[in-house]
Amino acid sequence: MIRIMARLAAVVLLLQLGTMLHAQQAGDDKSDDPLLRAMQQEMERSKARLKLPDMPAPFYIDYQVSDIDSQSAAATLGAMQNDLHTHMRLLWVVVRVGDYKQDSFYQRGVGMSDAIPLGDDEMALRHSMWLATDQAYKAAVEALTAKQARLKQLATEQPMDDFARAEPVHFLGPLARLDYDAKAWTDLLKSASALGKRDPQIEASQVSLEFQAVNRYFVSSEGAVTRRGQTLYQLVIFGSTQASDGMRLERGRDYTFSDRKELPTKEELLARTERVLVTLKDLRNAPVVEEEYRGPVMMSGDAATDVFADLIGQNVLGLKPALGEPARTRGAFASSYKIRVLPDFLSVVDDPGQASLDGHSLLGFYEVDDQGVKAMRVPVIDKGILVNYVLGRTPIRDFPTSNGHGRARLGTTSGPSLGNLIVSSSTPLSREELKKKLLERCKERGLEYGYFADTLGPPQRSPRLLYKVWVKDGREELVRGATFGDLDIRSLRSDLIAAGGDAYVDNQIMNIPHSIVSPSILFEELEIKRANKQKDKLPEYPPPVMAAK
Repeated sequence: MIRIMARLAAVVLLLQLGTMLHAQQAGDDKSDDPLLRAMQQEMERSKARLKLPDMPAPFYIDYQVSDIDSQSAAATLGAMQNDLHTHMRLLWVVVRVGDYKQDSFYQRGVGMSDAIPLGDDEMALRHSMWLATDQAYKAAVEALTAKQARLKQLATEQPMDDFARAEPVHFLGPLARLDYDAKAWTDLLKSASALGKRDPQIEASQVSLEFQAVNRYFVSSEGAVTRRGQTLYQLVIFGSTQASDGMRLERGRDYTFSDRKELPTKEELLARTERVLVTLKDLRNAPVVEEEYRGPVMMSGDAATDVFADLIGQNVLGLKPALGEPARTRGAFASSYKIRVLPDFLSVVDDPGQASLDGHSLLGFYEVDDQGVKAMRVPVIDKGILVNYVLGRTPIRDFPTSNGHGRARLGTTSGPSLGNLIVSSSTPLSREELKKKLLERCKERGLEYGYFADTLGPPQRSPRLLYKVWVKDGREELVRGATFGDLDIRSLRSDLIAAGGDAYVDNQIMNIPHSIVSPSILFEELEIKRANKQKDKLPEYPPPVMAAK
């Protein structure tokens, strides 16, 4: 941290406010935070005393603590299924022996986890850190020995360092706290889920919530000290039914935000639940998709985010290959650096510094990553060409330093992860223009209809809401029971011909919170075929008589 000399205190403070990621909040500095103070004190002790006789001393240590305060609840058909409040702290300790060129991050040497005490008892907190640090150090020494033995068996050299150097960052953000009325929300879950009682053929009508306040702490032997808080609010509406032929049909909608102001009102949640249930009824009465179709397919921004998340997001992570493997990284884009992976009208950036878009909060927003590196905007794909990977502090070929994307699931080791992956088009079209283009391409190929996929779901990005779009009059007809035959990386590169000017935000709370932003898209050709869906027998007798309140 910048040293504050007495006669320059005011000047230095102004520099800190201007150059740090954020100003420290009054009442939230480390002197008032027993957990952060315990981490720093135990770090200093570990740096000074951690060494086994005849064994190498650590060259790097870090402590990561996640303090999670969460409320989860779910109701079905008007009755509560669960209502649970939990508060926990998870510690992750990394000890590295060796050096930046070749370290112990191998097999059991990746780190040590533990649940640590709640509250402000600093000695109890430090005791947990001490034990975890001791175990992590011993595992690191063993891992380095195993790694060196393995490297001797390999003919290839190790061209990249194991661990990238980084300037230590100081950032103390305000603590996150949950703010909600528990009773009001449980009452609302019951009211919304009870709407399923109106339709006796609805088999499941569930509405659930997951609210979290997560405060992440990070202290390293290099001098990094960070603390950042994030609130996460998620509502999930789920329903299921069966068609007359026994096909099981499901619909789910989730709404995820970091700002509680975006939570829906009672009327809005009831309306959204009603739409899901009406859609289930429509699906139940919809015809089954034709056995096979190959032709133009349009997707909404909602559906497109699933495609880009799986086919682009997972492949732009800079993951170091296993020992001895010569590849640059892992995944489908391992050998695609500076090669076209998308049409030239599409570009992709990952920008964790963007907190919102068009009034929607972005879950992938953060100021500092989980390895103490400042978040950076990374152009990943420029005019269709792969120009970068998102990276933590594990270098890969051609990319020797972190770009601020080292992140961790709660209580696990850090690695490269998405922040806010944003897809944009240099030639955006309106929805009407995309639909017109869809119908023109169908007409040119002598097809009576094309397809519009509004939402996708498991397994493997299958259409949940799929519409035939008739060339004759543009009418959209809901169908069911479809799957894509060839929706893959090649399709994105070669068959994607246009994109919209809209921007759909898909906030993902699972594993590591992140966001995917995508416009609507149009494929020249995709295969759609009838899914091999299991058809179960309908219930042998009707459900008990129910009435919505």
